[in-house]
Amino acid sequence: MTKEKLALEIIERLKGEYPDAGCTLDYDQAWKLLVGVRLAAQCTDARVNVVVEDLYAEYPDVDALAEADVEDIERIVRPCGLGKSKARDISACMKILRDEYNGKIPKDFDSLLKLPGVGRKSANLIMGDVFGEPAIVTDTHCIRLVNRMGLVDGVKDPKKVEMALWKIIPPKEGSDFCHRLVYHGRDVCTARTKPFCDKCCVADICGKNGVE
Repeated sequence: MTKEKLALEIIERLKGEYPDAGCTLDYDQAWKLLVGVRLAAQCTDARVNVVVEDLYAEYPDVDALAEADVEDIERIVRPCGLGKSKARDISACMKILRDEYNGKIPKDFDSLLKLPGVGRKSANLIMGDVFGEPAIVTDTHCIRLVNRMGLVDGVKDPKKVEMALWKIIPPKEGSDFCHRLVYHGRDVCTARTKPFCDKCCVADICGKNGVE
């Protein structure tokens, strides 16, 4: 089976398993996703979702967060880890959104990458979830699973994984596919325990099991 055919089959099976999979970060405005994804670095989405409740209660919009002292932001987001750098990036981002984009998120991928603390993973997440554009989010679940499944061959660098997946994943499927990988990676194809291959919907075609 070619990688293209394998990818299409995996996409369809994951659709059946996780039909309603979406972003696991809570947000009701685009700028909040930008904040959430920065806080999620080396932190669980579940913890981020709890922490941002206090952050948004105190700073409910872009202007308020842009005007906040970095130390006050850090105090609230510290439970997410890397508090100093995350608070600094969030503060700088909000100032740019306020001063250059009228409080909105830029719709251009390259413009997103210029925001403090925003890398390709974050920019792709925003492009896919906020703007409905083709996107491939190479988080730790994605990288682990696509290597195990045989969609890429021993590639761990996030950008290289992204570029490899662009070649075999239909653009319209990329964003949802990556969300489903997160669900599958948490529930079945886990990192900290042995994968639960016995209940995996793609076990019979997975590269981990020696399927060609």
